Amino acid sequence: MLGLGFASGLPFLLTGNTLGYWLRDEGTSLKAIGFLSWVGLAYTFKVFWAPLVDRLDVPLLGRLGRRRGWMLLSQMLVAAGLVGMALVGTAGGLAAIGAFALVAAFASSTQDIVIDAWRIEAADNAEEQGLLASAYQLGYRGAMLATDALILAIAARVGWGHSYLIYAAAMLIGVAATWFAVEPARADAVLQGKAPLWTPRGFVDAVIGPFVDFFATHKTLGFLMLAAVALYRLPDFVMGPMYNPYYHDLGLTKDTVAAVRGSVGLLGAVVGIAAGGMSTVRLGLFPTLIAGAVLQGLGVAAFALLPYLGAHPGLFGAVMAADNFAQGYAGVALVAYMSSLTGLGYTATQYALLSSTYALLGKFLKGFSGATVEAMTPGRGLLGAYATAFIGAGLIAIPSLVLFILLARVHARRDAAAAA
Repeated sequence: MLGLGFASGLPFLLTGNTLGYWLRDEGTSLKAIGFLSWVGLAYTFKVFWAPLVDRLDVPLLGRLGRRRGWMLLSQMLVAAGLVGMALVGTAGGLAAIGAFALVAAFASSTQDIVIDAWRIEAADNAEEQGLLASAYQLGYRGAMLATDALILAIAARVGWGHSYLIYAAAMLIGVAATWFAVEPARADAVLQGKAPLWTPRGFVDAVIGPFVDFFATHKTLGFLMLAAVALYRLPDFVMGPMYNPYYHDLGLTKDTVAAVRGSVGLLGAVVGIAAGGMSTVRLGLFPTLIAGAVLQGLGVAAFALLPYLGAHPGLFGAVMAADNFAQGYAGVALVAYMSSLTGLGYTATQYALLSSTYALLGKFLKGFSGATVEAMTPGRGLLGAYATAFIGAGLIAIPSLVLFILLARVHARRDAAAAA
C-alpha cells in the first residue's frame, strides 16, 4: 500500500502545482498557469469511466487480475505522459505540454480509481482499513514531497525536462508494488452474481447501480454527505496553482523551498498523518473531520503572513510545517470517511463518485486563482494580492465545518435512538 500510495501521488503535482513552477520559471503568466491547471479536472470526471474499471478486465493484462491489470496499464500511461511533457517542454508550446499533462492526469485518475478500490477490498476489517489508509497517505505524501520539494533541487541542477524524465522512471516503484500486490477476492462473489456489462441489465447496474445503492443506504442524508465532502478540501485546492509561483515571487530560491519541504515540511506531514490516524481511532471520524476543517483553514491562511513578517526560512518553515500537518491530518480523516461510505460490488465507482465530488468544485475554482491574484494586484501589489487570496481561501473552510457538525449531530441522534 505504501508503494501504491507513492505511485498514486507522483503524477498529481507534476501535472499541477509543480508544472506551474516550471511554467513560471519560463515566464508564463499567472492567468495561463491557472487555466492550464484545469487538466486536473480529469481527476474529477473519473466517475464516468469508473464502472469500466469495476467490471472489465484489461486486455492482455487481465491475467494479473482486474485490479492489478488496470493498475499496471495506468502506470505505464502515466510514465508515457510524463516523458512526453519532458520531451516537448515549454518550447513546444503550452498546448503541446498541456496535452501530455492531460494524458498523464487521465491515466493517473484511472490509477486512483483502481488503487482506491484495491485498498478498500484488500482490507479484512475496519482496523486494516485504517492501517491501509494511513499507509496510503504516507506513500502519497512521500510522492508529494518528491514532486514538490526534491524536484526543485533536481531541476536547479539538471533542468525541468530531465527532472520529469527521472520522475517518469520513478513510476517503476508503483509497477513493482502492483507486481507483488495480492489480487483482492473479497468482492468477486458479489460481482459474479451480476449480469455482464455488455447486457442491458449489466450496463444499467454498472452505471446507475452505484448511485442507487449509495442513496438507498444513506437516504436523503447522502446529499448532505456529498456536499460536506465536496467542500472539505476547498481551502487547499483553490490556491493550489499559486503556491509555487508565490514562492518564486517572494524571492525564495528552489534550494530553500526544497530544503524546507524536505525537513520541517516532511515532519509536519508525517506527524499530521499519524495524528489523523490516531484521532480517527481515539476520537472518532466526525471529531477528526471537524478538527481537520479548522486546521486546514488556519494552515492555508497562514501563508498570508509571509509578505508582512518576512519570507525568511524560519517563518517559511513554520508556516509550511503547520500547513502540511493540517493537510495530512485532514487527508486521513477524509479518506477514512469516504471509504466507510462504499459498498461491495460498487467499490471503485462509489469511491470515484466521492473522490470526484470532493475534487470537482475545487479543481474548477483553482483555474481562476491566477486571474484572481492578477485582478487584485493593481490595488494591493502582487504580494498583497497573494496574501488576500490566501486569507480568502482559509475562510472557505467554514461551510464544510458547519456541514460536518450537522452530520455529527444527526449520527449522534441515530446512535442514541438505536441504543434506546
